[in-house]
Amino acid sequence: MFSTKLSVSPKASPLIAVVCTLAALVISGCSTTPAADKTATWSPNKIYAEAKDEASSGAYDKAIPLYEKLEGRAAGTPLAQQAQLDKAYAQYKGGEQAQALATLNRFMKLHPASPAMDYALYLKGLVNFNDNLGIFGFISRQDLSERDQNAAKESFEAFKELVSRFPESRYAPDSRLRMNYIVNSLAQSEVHVARYYYSRGAYVAAINRAQVAIADYRDVPALEEATYILYKSYDALGMNELRDDTRRIMEKSYPQSQYMSKGFKSAENPWYKFW
Repeated sequence: MFSTKLSVSPKASPLIAVVCTLAALVISGCSTTPAADKTATWSPNKIYAEAKDEASSGAYDKAIPLYEKLEGRAAGTPLAQQAQLDKAYAQYKGGEQAQALATLNRFMKLHPASPAMDYALYLKGLVNFNDNLGIFGFISRQDLSERDQNAAKESFEAFKELVSRFPESRYAPDSRLRMNYIVNSLAQSEVHVARYYYSRGAYVAAINRAQVAIADYRDVPALEEATYILYKSYDALGMNELRDDTRRIMEKSYPQSQYMSKGFKSAENPWYKFW
């Protein structure tokens, strides 16, 4: 504490006040000691238990640093591997998709023979799967097919690797369902573009995109609309023979098609479903 009083002129007092304030802040900062690490005396098991409690209560921002400490404290043990996976899950639930993927990629690189590899692949697929739909997907009624498809493809590859390498895994059945969903989403992405072109009167472009969907995908619901877009586009262009051929295909392949009786589906009744 300073007890010496400085004698200054009134004109200099504002500048001196600023200098004194800065000096006080510097002195205060120098006297501040780092907060003690409350986990310093904790065992790895206690750190893990605390991290699990924080994650269970939804405090992922508190759980993640604890998992990171555990990775260092228990390095080279199964507990450290578990901490990595749990950290990735906490990052995913906390909305940190990029960090979760980085953690999972690191885990798979460091522990290629881990018995938890099926879960790591499942979580990787799940992170990308949910990232496609987005947090506000339900509010905006925007389906996965209207978004960038890179994450969808990465999600599919993760689920595919899981099912291929670990067909008996507890995560395999759900992975197969999600793979089916993603394939239809990718097909629907092409159809979404085709429908956009059709609505703008670009019928040739609509035909081309609908044909891509039909050529690249098999046995997915989106192909019904793709065929209908072909039918409507041929009709709009006056290509009657192709129109009639496509109509016969529609009637044979989709005898109960709502498209032929009611036209395009309303945006209020999307094709997709939520998990």
